[in-house]
Amino acid sequence: MTDNRSWRQAFAVYGYPPVLAMLFLGFSAGLPLLLVFSTLSAWLTDEGVSRTAIGFFGWVGITYSIKVLWAPVIDRLRIPLLTRLLGQRRSWILLGQLGVVAGLVAMMGSDPRESLAALAIAAVAVAFAASTQDVAIDAFRIEAAIDEYQGAMASTYVFGYRLAMLVAGAGSLYIADWLGWEAAYLTMAVLMLVGVATVLVVAEPAHAVTADTAVLEHRLAGRLAVAGPGPLVRLQAWLLGAVVSPFVEFFARNRVMAVVILVFIAIYRLSDIAMGIMANPFYLDLGFSKSEIASVGKVFGFFMTIAGSFAGGILVVRYGIHRPLLAGAVMVAVTNLLFVQLAAVGADLNWLIVTISADNLGGGFSNAVFIAYLSSMTNRAYTATQYALFSSLMTLPGKFLSGFSGLVVDASGYAHFFLYTALMGIPAILLAWWLWRYSTGETANSGLASDARP
Repeated sequence: MTDNRSWRQAFAVYGYPPVLAMLFLGFSAGLPLLLVFSTLSAWLTDEGVSRTAIGFFGWVGITYSIKVLWAPVIDRLRIPLLTRLLGQRRSWILLGQLGVVAGLVAMMGSDPRESLAALAIAAVAVAFAASTQDVAIDAFRIEAAIDEYQGAMASTYVFGYRLAMLVAGAGSLYIADWLGWEAAYLTMAVLMLVGVATVLVVAEPAHAVTADTAVLEHRLAGRLAVAGPGPLVRLQAWLLGAVVSPFVEFFARNRVMAVVILVFIAIYRLSDIAMGIMANPFYLDLGFSKSEIASVGKVFGFFMTIAGSFAGGILVVRYGIHRPLLAGAVMVAVTNLLFVQLAAVGADLNWLIVTISADNLGGGFSNAVFIAYLSSMTNRAYTATQYALFSSLMTLPGKFLSGFSGLVVDASGYAHFFLYTALMGIPAILLAWWLWRYSTGETANSGLASDARP
């Protein structure tokens, strides 16, 4: 915001309708994630499903990691009737939300002991619908407010998202402990109506194609000699604008460094994501109750994550992006070693608190810093598709490797598994250090704007 605004005017932005809407849309976006990830793994563990099978369920999350494949469709394809009634962004958000509700109801009706395949199909449907909703909400967030309000939009979205993860994590475990897993998933399906109601009352944002975007797409059309009958020309033009242009712009802007950036994005959270699906089975196998896991791992962990995120944001402002980025990579790898120690001491509640605190603090810190880095790599003209590319690439390797986590645990135990995931963080540490040195060699300035470059 500009310097001539008073504190009262600054805080008043949180009363702006689109900013308030992001709180509820963030809740809608965050609710499905754990229901097909760690909460689902706890359900499967409770039902006596093998660790190997639970590990393979980690591949359900790959759906979130490949959403870039259909992000251009969400960006430009109109849904018959629904888009005319609600607009491009709201129609796709609503379609994703209804898909999540239907998928959760299907999961609720599946018995893991009788048909794991049916539960897996329902979980994939939830993940697909939820990732579709995510892409549409990201586009809505960027288009619904001017640049001056984007910080407030993002902060309310993150708060709503984290609150939903608390509900889907701790809330589901509490309900499952009292009423059973079917009641837990039915409750989550009902809570998705918060997002549905929000979509129906908010205003559709305005869409605009910038001059630079039009020039880029025109040049691509000329170089690729777009020609043919009318429908063919329109299809080719659509593919160029929606699918090709965002990637061409990214590589043209970053040149040879583009590959390095993409590799770094792919490995930065590798060790964190790869171990995540085994966390709840690990706690349960040690002897902790579901209520203890909910109280320490979800409720207490929630506040530690927020604290870590706040600290990461402050340090990015103070030192730029690259030094906190390196610190976050180190924290993610080192905190995995605490799980090795917890495996050695057993069901010690004090050690559980220490491990959960450090893991969530490090996770919140690294996530906040990494989002700042990804944002600095994104061109606003193609924010939806480029951000979908980055966020997909960020999680894909870890989700893929998590599918083998149960095999490793069954073969060598939890201690060795967590040691291996800690070692996975070393390449990210080394590349973060190299990018920091590269950035300081490219510019003599140490401010945030210059440091944001790779």
